Amino acid sequence: MVSESSLSPVAALPKISEKAYKSSDANQYVFIFPTNINKNQIKNIVQNQFNVTVTEVKTAIIKGKPKRTVSKRRSPMQGKRKDVKKAYVSLKKGDKIDIFEEGK
Repeated sequence: MVSESSLSPVAALPKISEKAYKSSDANQYVFIFPTNINKNQIKNIVQNQFNVTVTEVKTAIIKGKPKRTVSKRRSPMQGKRKDVKKAYVSLKKGDKIDIFEEGK
């Protein structure tokens, strides 16, 4: 379990994609977190960072893709990207996070 004091360096990293942009119209936003953060901690982090009221949090663990790097004079090296937790955060009606508004 992660203590509250260790959450200070964790920030809500918004997922920027067409699907996430479309879901923001329905007052639902998508964020990326480490896999060791639970739903209550995600709710607290988003509320403190963006000053909004979170009504619901749904999560999904996304497995890291296998990757191969090839460098000169070496054999190919196998690796894997980190696993991440994708959080779908629903806000109270009337609250809004201006993630996509900066480009307009």
